[in-house]
Amino acid sequence: MKKGELVLLMSEDSSHVFQISDEKVNTSDGWVDLAEVKKMIFGSKVKTSTGKIFTILRPNLIDVLRKRVKRSAQVMLPKDIASIIANTGIDPDSLIIDAGTGTGYFSIFIAKLLPKSIVVTYEVDKEFFEIAKKNIRSADVWNVKIKNRDVTKGIQEKNADLVMLDLKNSSLAVKHAYRSLKLGGWLVIYSPTVDHLLKVTKSVKKVGLADFRIIENIEREWQSTKTIRPKTMGMMHTGFLTFARKV
Repeated sequence: MKKGELVLLMSEDSSHVFQISDEKVNTSDGWVDLAEVKKMIFGSKVKTSTGKIFTILRPNLIDVLRKRVKRSAQVMLPKDIASIIANTGIDPDSLIIDAGTGTGYFSIFIAKLLPKSIVVTYEVDKEFFEIAKKNIRSADVWNVKIKNRDVTKGIQEKNADLVMLDLKNSSLAVKHAYRSLKLGGWLVIYSPTVDHLLKVTKSVKKVGLADFRIIENIEREWQSTKTIRPKTMGMMHTGFLTFARKV
């Protein structure tokens, strides 16, 4: 294994993602000697200082997002991101604008999934901008460009295939998104509340976008211990997704 490569250590009830180095790292399951892990191959077993055994695996997208990305703001969940991909049919070599980077979750997800695409993400808040920069590097993503700019003042890129707005004031950025999109390009807006949704609906219809749709994804997890039944607690509603297309 090469220095800097990401590895997943997984047992039946625990997992950790590390970047290969010559250091020893402390985990809730004991110390791990990464210098020893570096000499191994994927599929090998490694034992921590407490005696717990882990299998060395290559981490996938979800492993990286769960274990490497710092979350200090509410992020869009995979069920909503998957819906965006499915409903827009976004091509693998697209130009994607993500406005409202937050901690970079959506940008990292879409950039990892579509490595031939270019993702340009805007974040006006300096603190989130710095956190997102670190998360993007930590996730080993190289097709994301992050800008510390206010997207409600304009989008510099043209001929975008997809513009994603996840902002408190998304309605103020709709006209700029319209100008940035290529013909046939998609605008998607994430709204956490009905009040937000009403504002963006008015803005989208004002600029004359077509194929207007609003969807809500409800996901319910089931438990499999003792009996099979829906879990009592869970996250059902996360937000509304507005879809529209430039013609």
